[in-house]
Amino acid sequence: MRLSDFDFDLPEDLIATRPLHPRPAARLLHAEGGRLADRHVRDLPSILRPGDMLVINDTRVIPARLAGERRRESRDGSGVARIEVTLMAPQRAGSWRVMARPLRKLAEGDDLVFAGGLTARVLARGAADAVLAFDRAGEDFDAALARAGQMPLPPYIASRRAPDAQDLEDYQPVWARHAGSVAAPTASLHFDAALVAALRAAGIGLTEITLHVGAGTFLPVKEDDVSRHRMHAEWGSVTAEAAARINAARAGGGRIISVGTTALRLIESAAAPDGRLAAWQGDTDIFIRPGYRFRITDGLMTNFHLPKSTLLMLVSALMGVAETRAIYAHAVAARYRFFSYGDASLLIPSARAA
Repeated sequence: MRLSDFDFDLPEDLIATRPLHPRPAARLLHAEGGRLADRHVRDLPSILRPGDMLVINDTRVIPARLAGERRRESRDGSGVARIEVTLMAPQRAGSWRVMARPLRKLAEGDDLVFAGGLTARVLARGAADAVLAFDRAGEDFDAALARAGQMPLPPYIASRRAPDAQDLEDYQPVWARHAGSVAAPTASLHFDAALVAALRAAGIGLTEITLHVGAGTFLPVKEDDVSRHRMHAEWGSVTAEAAARINAARAGGGRIISVGTTALRLIESAAAPDGRLAAWQGDTDIFIRPGYRFRITDGLMTNFHLPKSTLLMLVSALMGVAETRAIYAHAVAARYRFFSYGDASLLIPSARAA
Protein backbone atom coordinates (compact mmCIF):
# COMPACT_ATOMS: atom_id res chain seq x y z
CA MET A 1 0.00 0.00 0.00
CA ARG A 2 1.05 3.61 -0.58
CA LEU A 3 1.56 6.24 2.09
CA SER A 4 -1.19 8.35 0.51
CA ASP A 5 -3.71 5.60 1.35
CA PHE A 6 -3.45 6.70 4.99
CA ASP A 7 -3.84 10.44 4.51
CA PHE A 8 -6.81 12.56 5.58
CA ASP A 9 -7.61 16.23 6.12
CA LEU A 10 -7.60 17.34 9.74
CA PRO A 11 -8.54 20.88 10.82
CA GLU A 12 -5.80 22.22 13.08
CA ASP A 13 -8.30 23.38 15.69
CA LEU A 14 -9.12 19.72 16.45
CA ILE A 15 -5.58 19.09 17.76
CA ALA A 16 -5.85 19.05 21.56
CA THR A 17 -3.15 20.82 23.55
CA ARG A 18 -4.63 20.05 26.98
CA PRO A 19 -6.60 17.03 28.22
CA LEU A 20 -10.07 17.16 29.70
CA HIS A 21 -10.67 16.83 33.44
CA PRO A 22 -11.79 14.55 34.89
CA ARG A 23 -10.01 12.16 32.57
CA PRO A 24 -13.00 9.88 31.78
CA ALA A 25 -14.96 12.93 30.55
CA ALA A 26 -13.23 12.54 27.19
CA ARG A 27 -15.45 11.49 24.33
CA LEU A 28 -15.31 7.89 23.07
CA LEU A 29 -16.21 6.88 19.52
CA HIS A 30 -17.41 3.28 19.81
CA ALA A 31 -17.05 1.32 16.56
CA GLU A 32 -18.42 -2.23 16.68
CA GLY A 33 -20.43 -4.40 14.34
CA GLY A 34 -20.24 -1.84 11.57
CA ARG A 35 -21.97 0.80 13.71
CA LEU A 36 -20.67 4.00 15.29
CA ALA A 37 -21.85 5.45 18.60
CA ASP A 38 -20.80 8.68 20.28
CA ARG A 39 -20.11 7.93 23.93
CA HIS A 40 -17.71 8.95 26.71
CA VAL A 41 -14.81 7.08 28.31
CA ARG A 42 -16.78 6.97 31.56
CA ASP A 43 -19.29 4.68 29.76
CA LEU A 44 -16.76 1.84 29.37
CA PRO A 45 -18.17 -0.28 32.25
CA SER A 46 -21.53 -0.44 30.46
CA ILE A 47 -20.09 -0.91 26.96
CA LEU A 48 -17.73 -3.79 27.75
CA ARG A 49 -18.86 -7.25 28.84
CA PRO A 50 -18.14 -9.06 32.11
CA GLY A 51 -15.15 -11.30 31.47
CA ASP A 52 -13.51 -8.94 28.98
CA MET A 53 -9.84 -8.22 29.67
CA LEU A 54 -8.24 -4.80 29.23
CA VAL A 55 -4.50 -5.08 28.64
CA ILE A 56 -2.76 -1.95 29.95
CA ASN A 57 0.79 -0.64 29.60
CA ASP A 58 2.21 0.25 33.03
CA THR A 59 5.28 2.10 31.72
CA ARG A 60 6.14 5.41 33.35
CA VAL A 61 7.13 8.46 31.31
CA ILE A 62 10.40 10.09 32.32
CA PRO A 63 10.97 13.87 31.99
CA ALA A 64 13.20 13.15 29.02
CA ARG A 65 13.54 16.61 27.46
CA LEU A 66 16.52 18.66 28.63
CA ALA A 67 17.53 22.19 27.68
CA GLY A 68 21.10 23.29 28.34
CA GLU A 69 24.34 24.62 26.93
CA ARG A 70 27.22 23.12 25.00
CA ARG A 71 30.50 24.40 26.40
CA ARG A 72 33.68 24.18 24.39
CA GLU A 73 36.93 26.04 24.88
CA SER A 74 37.19 29.14 22.66
CA ARG A 75 38.62 32.64 22.86
CA ASP A 76 35.74 34.47 21.24
CA GLY A 77 32.82 32.99 23.17
CA SER A 78 31.67 30.78 20.29
CA GLY A 79 32.17 27.70 22.46
CA VAL A 80 28.78 28.22 24.14
CA ALA A 81 25.63 27.16 22.27
CA ARG A 82 22.05 26.40 23.32
CA ILE A 83 21.19 22.70 22.97
CA GLU A 84 18.00 20.71 23.52
CA VAL A 85 18.16 16.94 23.89
CA THR A 86 15.53 14.25 24.21
CA LEU A 87 16.57 10.96 25.81
CA MET A 88 15.79 8.03 23.54
CA ALA A 89 17.27 4.84 24.98
CA PRO A 90 19.75 3.88 27.71
CA GLN A 91 23.03 2.40 26.52
CA ARG A 92 25.76 0.44 28.26
CA ALA A 93 27.59 1.91 31.24
CA GLY A 94 24.88 4.46 31.98
CA SER A 95 25.09 6.47 28.75
CA TRP A 96 22.05 7.49 26.70
CA ARG A 97 21.27 7.72 23.00
CA VAL A 98 19.58 11.08 22.42
CA MET A 99 18.05 13.27 19.78
CA ALA A 100 19.64 16.72 19.84
CA ARG A 101 18.76 20.10 18.34
CA PRO A 102 20.79 21.43 16.66
CA LEU A 103 22.73 18.22 16.24
CA ARG A 104 25.30 19.90 13.98
CA LYS A 105 26.58 21.89 16.97
CA LEU A 106 27.69 18.77 18.83
CA ALA A 107 31.01 16.99 18.45
CA GLU A 108 32.67 14.15 20.29
CA GLY A 109 34.19 15.43 23.53
CA ASP A 110 31.85 18.41 23.97
CA ASP A 111 30.53 19.08 27.46
CA LEU A 112 26.85 19.85 28.09
CA VAL A 113 25.45 21.59 31.18
CA PHE A 114 21.80 21.37 32.18
CA ALA A 115 19.69 22.78 35.00
CA GLY A 116 20.44 21.74 38.56
CA GLY A 117 24.09 20.98 37.82
CA LEU A 118 23.44 17.89 35.65
CA THR A 119 26.22 17.55 33.08
CA ALA A 120 27.09 15.22 30.21
CA ARG A 121 29.84 14.59 27.68
CA VAL A 122 29.29 13.71 24.04
CA LEU A 123 30.71 10.23 23.43
CA ALA A 124 29.64 10.01 19.79
CA ARG A 125 27.60 11.85 17.18
CA GLY A 126 25.91 10.14 14.28
CA ALA A 127 23.89 11.38 11.34
CA ALA A 128 20.62 11.48 13.31
CA ASP A 129 21.48 11.21 17.01
CA ALA A 130 24.22 11.31 19.63
CA VAL A 131 25.37 9.33 22.67
CA LEU A 132 25.86 11.17 25.97
CA ALA A 133 27.56 10.05 29.17
CA PHE A 134 26.01 11.80 32.17
CA ASP A 135 27.87 12.65 35.36
CA ARG A 136 25.66 10.45 37.52
CA ALA A 137 23.69 7.22 37.33
CA GLY A 138 20.98 5.22 39.06
CA GLU A 139 18.85 7.00 41.64
CA ASP A 140 21.12 10.06 41.53
CA PHE A 141 20.49 10.41 37.79
CA ASP A 142 16.73 9.89 38.24
CA ALA A 143 16.59 12.61 40.88
CA ALA A 144 18.62 15.03 38.75
CA LEU A 145 16.46 14.31 35.73
CA ALA A 146 13.31 15.01 37.74
CA ARG A 147 14.72 18.45 38.60
CA ALA A 148 16.13 19.34 35.20
CA GLY A 149 13.86 17.62 32.69
CA GLN A 150 10.50 18.37 31.14
CA MET A 151 7.85 15.98 29.92
CA PRO A 152 8.56 15.08 26.28
CA LEU A 153 5.34 16.38 24.74
CA PRO A 154 4.79 15.39 21.10
CA PRO A 155 5.95 17.93 18.51
CA TYR A 156 2.39 18.89 17.55
CA ILE A 157 1.79 20.06 21.14
CA ALA A 158 5.27 21.38 21.91
CA SER A 159 5.12 23.60 18.80
CA ARG A 160 2.02 25.29 20.22
CA ARG A 161 3.03 25.70 23.86
CA ALA A 162 5.86 24.88 26.24
CA PRO A 163 5.61 21.94 28.68
CA ASP A 164 4.72 23.00 32.23
CA ALA A 165 4.17 21.55 35.70
CA GLN A 166 0.63 20.38 34.85
CA ASP A 167 2.04 18.05 32.19
CA LEU A 168 3.92 16.12 34.88
CA GLU A 169 0.50 14.82 35.97
CA ASP A 170 -1.48 15.02 32.74
CA TYR A 171 1.06 13.13 30.61
CA GLN A 172 1.33 10.19 33.03
CA PRO A 173 -1.03 7.18 33.21
CA VAL A 174 -2.73 6.59 36.56
CA TRP A 175 -1.23 3.08 36.71
CA ALA A 176 2.32 4.08 35.65
CA ARG A 177 4.91 1.98 37.52
CA HIS A 178 8.07 1.17 35.56
CA ALA A 179 10.06 4.22 34.42
CA GLY A 180 11.45 4.14 30.91
CA SER A 181 9.17 5.76 28.32
CA VAL A 182 9.87 9.00 26.48
CA ALA A 183 6.27 9.20 25.23
CA ALA A 184 3.02 8.35 26.98
CA PRO A 185 0.81 5.41 26.02
CA THR A 186 -1.89 8.01 25.48
CA ALA A 187 -5.04 5.87 25.59
CA SER A 188 -4.14 5.26 29.24
CA LEU A 189 -4.44 8.96 30.00
CA HIS A 190 -8.26 8.69 29.99
CA PHE A 191 -8.43 6.51 33.12
CA ASP A 192 -8.58 7.50 36.77
CA ALA A 193 -8.90 5.47 39.97
CA ALA A 194 -12.69 5.75 40.02
CA LEU A 195 -13.06 4.39 36.49
CA VAL A 196 -10.68 1.52 37.22
CA ALA A 197 -12.78 0.61 40.29
CA ALA A 198 -16.01 0.78 38.24
CA LEU A 199 -14.56 -1.51 35.57
CA ARG A 200 -13.52 -4.10 38.14
CA ALA A 201 -16.93 -3.89 39.83
CA ALA A 202 -18.52 -4.64 36.43
CA GLY A 203 -16.45 -7.82 36.08
CA ILE A 204 -14.00 -6.41 33.56
CA GLY A 205 -10.37 -7.36 34.16
CA LEU A 206 -7.24 -5.26 33.82
CA THR A 207 -3.82 -6.81 33.32
CA GLU A 208 -0.54 -4.90 33.28
CA ILE A 209 2.26 -5.41 30.80
CA THR A 210 5.21 -3.08 30.09
CA LEU A 211 6.41 -1.51 26.86
CA HIS A 212 8.78 1.44 27.09
CA VAL A 213 7.73 3.83 24.34
CA GLY A 214 10.64 5.31 22.40
CA ALA A 215 11.07 8.65 20.67
CA GLY A 216 10.82 6.82 17.35
CA THR A 217 7.05 6.95 17.80
CA PHE A 218 7.21 10.61 16.71
CA LEU A 219 9.20 9.96 13.52
CA PRO A 220 7.28 10.21 10.23
CA VAL A 221 7.03 7.49 7.60
CA LYS A 222 9.17 8.60 4.65
CA GLU A 223 8.76 5.62 2.33
CA ASP A 224 5.94 5.90 -0.21
CA ASP A 225 5.75 2.08 -0.26
CA VAL A 226 4.84 1.56 3.40
CA SER A 227 6.16 -2.02 3.40
CA ARG A 228 9.67 -0.55 3.19
CA HIS A 229 9.30 1.37 6.47
CA ARG A 230 11.30 0.05 9.42
CA MET A 231 10.11 0.55 12.99
CA HIS A 232 12.39 1.52 15.88
CA ALA A 233 12.75 -1.27 18.43
CA GLU A 234 11.22 -0.82 21.88
CA TRP A 235 11.74 -2.94 25.00
CA GLY A 236 8.80 -4.81 26.49
CA SER A 237 7.93 -7.42 29.08
CA VAL A 238 4.99 -9.75 29.72
CA THR A 239 5.20 -11.52 33.07
CA ALA A 240 4.09 -15.12 33.55
CA GLU A 241 1.28 -13.87 35.80
CA ALA A 242 0.02 -11.42 33.16
CA ALA A 243 0.17 -14.10 30.47
CA ALA A 244 -1.81 -16.52 32.64
CA ARG A 245 -4.52 -13.92 33.35
CA ILE A 246 -4.90 -13.06 29.67
CA ASN A 247 -4.98 -16.74 28.66
CA ALA A 248 -7.63 -17.45 31.30
CA ALA A 249 -9.81 -14.57 30.15
CA ARG A 250 -9.56 -15.74 26.56
CA ALA A 251 -10.36 -19.35 27.50
CA GLY A 252 -13.42 -18.11 29.39
CA GLY A 253 -14.80 -16.32 26.33
CA GLY A 254 -13.66 -12.83 27.30
CA ARG A 255 -12.40 -10.45 24.67
CA ILE A 256 -8.79 -9.25 24.80
CA ILE A 257 -8.87 -5.48 24.36
CA SER A 258 -5.64 -3.51 24.36
CA VAL A 259 -5.61 -0.06 25.91
CA GLY A 260 -3.34 1.66 23.43
CA THR A 261 -1.33 0.62 20.41
CA THR A 262 1.74 -0.01 22.57
CA ALA A 263 -0.04 -2.73 24.57
CA LEU A 264 -1.39 -4.22 21.35
CA ARG A 265 2.02 -4.32 19.68
CA LEU A 266 3.52 -6.05 22.70
CA ILE A 267 0.94 -8.81 23.07
CA GLU A 268 1.00 -9.45 19.32
CA SER A 269 4.81 -9.74 19.53
CA ALA A 270 4.62 -12.13 22.47
CA ALA A 271 1.68 -14.33 21.39
CA ALA A 272 2.17 -17.74 19.80
CA PRO A 273 0.46 -18.38 16.44
CA ASP A 274 -2.49 -19.95 18.27
CA GLY A 275 -2.90 -16.82 20.42
CA ARG A 276 -1.55 -18.21 23.68
CA LEU A 277 0.79 -16.07 25.75
CA ALA A 278 3.79 -17.06 27.84
CA ALA A 279 6.26 -14.95 29.78
CA TRP A 280 8.16 -12.78 27.28
CA GLN A 281 10.84 -10.11 27.41
CA GLY A 282 12.89 -8.35 24.77
CA ASP A 283 12.85 -5.79 21.97
CA THR A 284 10.06 -5.57 19.43
CA ASP A 285 10.00 -3.70 16.13
CA ILE A 286 6.72 -5.22 14.93
CA PHE A 287 5.04 -3.17 12.19
CA ILE A 288 1.31 -3.88 12.03
CA ARG A 289 -0.30 -2.73 8.79
CA PRO A 290 -3.12 -3.96 6.51
CA GLY A 291 -2.58 -7.61 5.69
CA TYR A 292 -1.40 -8.48 9.21
CA ARG A 293 -3.22 -11.42 10.86
CA PHE A 294 -3.88 -10.74 14.52
CA ARG A 295 -3.02 -13.53 16.96
CA ILE A 296 -4.72 -12.46 20.16
CA THR A 297 -6.26 -9.00 19.86
CA ASP A 298 -10.06 -8.70 19.81
CA GLY A 299 -10.29 -4.94 20.20
CA LEU A 300 -8.41 -1.73 20.81
CA MET A 301 -8.99 1.47 22.72
CA THR A 302 -6.86 4.22 21.23
CA ASN A 303 -6.73 7.94 20.55
CA PHE A 304 -7.05 9.44 17.08
CA HIS A 305 -3.76 9.36 15.20
CA LEU A 306 -1.80 11.47 12.76
CA PRO A 307 -2.34 11.17 9.01
CA LYS A 308 0.18 8.85 7.31
CA SER A 309 1.34 7.43 10.67
CA THR A 310 2.19 3.83 11.52
CA LEU A 311 -0.48 4.00 14.23
CA LEU A 312 -3.17 4.80 11.68
CA MET A 313 -1.89 1.85 9.65
CA LEU A 314 -2.27 -0.37 12.72
CA VAL A 315 -5.88 0.76 13.19
CA SER A 316 -6.50 0.09 9.48
CA ALA A 317 -5.12 -3.42 9.90
CA LEU A 318 -7.55 -4.11 12.72
CA MET A 319 -10.69 -2.47 11.35
CA GLY A 320 -10.04 -2.52 7.60
CA VAL A 321 -9.00 0.45 5.49
CA ALA A 322 -12.49 1.48 4.35
CA GLU A 323 -14.03 1.30 7.83
CA THR A 324 -11.10 3.22 9.31
CA ARG A 325 -11.68 6.00 6.79
CA ALA A 326 -15.34 6.12 7.81
CA ILE A 327 -14.43 6.21 11.50
CA TYR A 328 -12.03 9.11 10.99
CA ALA A 329 -14.45 11.00 8.73
CA HIS A 330 -17.07 10.75 11.49
CA ALA A 331 -14.57 11.86 14.13
CA VAL A 332 -13.65 14.96 12.12
CA ALA A 333 -17.27 15.83 11.30
CA ALA A 334 -18.33 15.34 14.95
CA ARG A 335 -15.35 17.43 16.10
CA TYR A 336 -13.59 14.86 18.25
CA ARG A 337 -10.33 16.10 19.74
CA PHE A 338 -7.25 14.51 18.14
CA PHE A 339 -3.86 13.12 19.17
CA SER A 340 -2.20 12.60 22.56
CA TYR A 341 -4.41 14.86 24.70
CA GLY A 342 -7.49 14.26 22.58
CA ASP A 343 -10.49 11.94 22.71
CA ALA A 344 -10.54 8.16 22.28
CA SER A 345 -12.03 5.40 20.19
CA LEU A 346 -13.05 1.87 21.12
CA LEU A 347 -12.52 -0.33 18.06
CA ILE A 348 -13.93 -3.85 17.95
CA PRO A 349 -13.94 -5.40 14.48
CA SER A 350 -16.73 -7.69 13.34
CA ALA A 351 -13.99 -10.06 12.19
CA ARG A 352 -10.26 -9.68 12.20
CA ALA A 353 -9.24 -7.87 9.01
CA ALA A 354 -7.13 -9.96 6.63
